[in-house]
Amino acid sequence: MEPMNQAQVPLAERMRPQTIDEYIGQEHLLRNNAPIQQYLSANYIPSLIFWGPPGVGKTTLALLIAKHLKKPFYTLSAISSGVKDVREIIQKVEQNNLFNQGGAIVFIDEIHRFSKSQQDSLLGAVEKGTITLIGATTENPSFEVISALLSRCQIYTLKHHTVDELNQIIQLAIQKDPVLQQKKITVKEKEALFRISGGDARKLLNLLELVCNMQSQEVIITNDLVLSIAQENLALYDKSGEQHYDIVSAFIKSIRGSDVNASVYWLARMIEGGEDPKFIARRLLICASEDIGLANPNALLIANNCAQAIQTIGWPESRIILSQCTIYLASSPKGNAAYMAINRAQEVVKQTGNLPVPIHLRNAPTKLMKELGYGEEYLYPHDAQGNFIPQNYLPIELNEYHFYQPGSSKKEVEIAEIMKSLWANKY
Repeated sequence: MEPMNQAQVPLAERMRPQTIDEYIGQEHLLRNNAPIQQYLSANYIPSLIFWGPPGVGKTTLALLIAKHLKKPFYTLSAISSGVKDVREIIQKVEQNNLFNQGGAIVFIDEIHRFSKSQQDSLLGAVEKGTITLIGATTENPSFEVISALLSRCQIYTLKHHTVDELNQIIQLAIQKDPVLQQKKITVKEKEALFRISGGDARKLLNLLELVCNMQSQEVIITNDLVLSIAQENLALYDKSGEQHYDIVSAFIKSIRGSDVNASVYWLARMIEGGEDPKFIARRLLICASEDIGLANPNALLIANNCAQAIQTIGWPESRIILSQCTIYLASSPKGNAAYMAINRAQEVVKQTGNLPVPIHLRNAPTKLMKELGYGEEYLYPHDAQGNFIPQNYLPIELNEYHFYQPGSSKKEVEIAEIMKSLWANKY
């Protein structure tokens, strides 16, 4: 193929790896006896769902798995394919007797957008082994994939590329791509490339190609050059609407920053861009606990009611409910104490392991356990005035740890006062 023809194919497609060994990233799945590597070594693959952000190689990994196992590969898009398309592929596989050869791989991009009936149409073929399903999703599969299908698939999380991996991707493109080889390219600064791509390899290569195409034969890549070209050509750069994650990030940060106007603006951008209302509602639920929490416990109730209400009301009226919830959360007192408390507690659990439960807190369902003193010294709070008795509830090794540290909002100051009145100087 001549370079001019190759130039018509996007750089990200030209640089798609051809073997598993060429694949960059996802070491936790592919290297050192990792799960996918073990499957490939056994010449077998179960039905899978790859969950991760855009541009981390979900589609490419599915293709390489099929190629490595020498299996027929069919692909469907959840946006443009229906039940009829699914059934046609299943019939084609059956007619070609591919079942006797171990089945074909059917890859479904954005499987979270498949309706229940579409997902149901896959079940029988997956159960029989007629097809091996590989689904790709940017959304938590437990929210959007039906339980019957979910139970028949292994779920693996794909991660954003690291800086080292992004460096490898840039160098490989410059060194091996026949179109870029025609130019003299010097990468003087990379920070803007990395920052704008956000760990998304496809986005990185799209931007690299855009910058190189807009320069003469000699290209010196600097942060200023990348920023100026990206800003002036944002629509061209963001070819597949990948501002999705940038916009929802701006939305949540505006709510966290208590800017009501900005929050509603980013909400409107998502609505006009055709964002799934359930996706927005889930982000509001997370925000209600992570960024508001106990500073205003009603925030979680409002966000949960919002998520339920949009299921009942439907579109376009649900946009009003989303707007109401957004304004409420943005104007609410903020606090991240609950979020930080569980982070601290989990970190201590990782460091200290499975510490024994104090004897007085243990359950004693058997005679032997009672003889050993399980639960014997436990003091029942409701037997005391005020329904409180000071006693130790943590493993003795952690008795001095303070995981929850109340914030400065009015509600959390009240919580701090309650803790102090009950526990004196312990907390």
